[in-house]
Amino acid sequence: MVILEHKEIRAIKDYAKEHNVPIMQDEGIDFLTTFIVKHQIKSILEVGTAIGYSAIMMAMVNQDIHITTIERDEERYLEALKNVKKFGLEHRITLIFQDAFNVKLDGKYDLIFLDAAKGQNIRFFENFEHNLKPEGYFITDNMNFHGYIFKDPDTIKSKNLRSLVRKIKEYHTFLEENENYTVEFLNVGDGIAVANKKNR
Repeated sequence: MVILEHKEIRAIKDYAKEHNVPIMQDEGIDFLTTFIVKHQIKSILEVGTAIGYSAIMMAMVNQDIHITTIERDEERYLEALKNVKKFGLEHRITLIFQDAFNVKLDGKYDLIFLDAAKGQNIRFFENFEHNLKPEGYFITDNMNFHGYIFKDPDTIKSKNLRSLVRKIKEYHTFLEENENYTVEFLNVGDGIAVANKKNR
């Protein structure tokens, strides 16, 4: 589902590029919005708001969609607040300024979207799994991590980058071996994982 891009969306994307804020690639956001329509998703928890781009794009799919989104970086959180207000979505997008590991939520969600610190995906998954409805979905972006995931980690010179790639691979294995979920890895955008909770 391609949402027509107007000047406010273009402005967010330009800001992201100028300030080096990672946001979803166009192919990834198209997949995500199409997925939301296809599976009639209405309640979403997003870990990693950044400047609000993906939350806004998801909210624009349907007026019945409500999103709770968490961001720990104050500058990005404040920019996201401005952007959400610009689109008049304050009543459907709830922003939380906090480290995700300090956030405890009671709500249940159709979809939990992980798009924060890539090396923490297993912890994010375990921290919020109780908030996912039966047959709900975890969707995780950047599973390919700009192609680094396909390289031999020993050939990556940066120690931090090497460690991050290993953690993303560990998360891949964690999902594959999780018997409570049906998992699909898609070579869309920067790589997307879809984990569907089994109804047991």
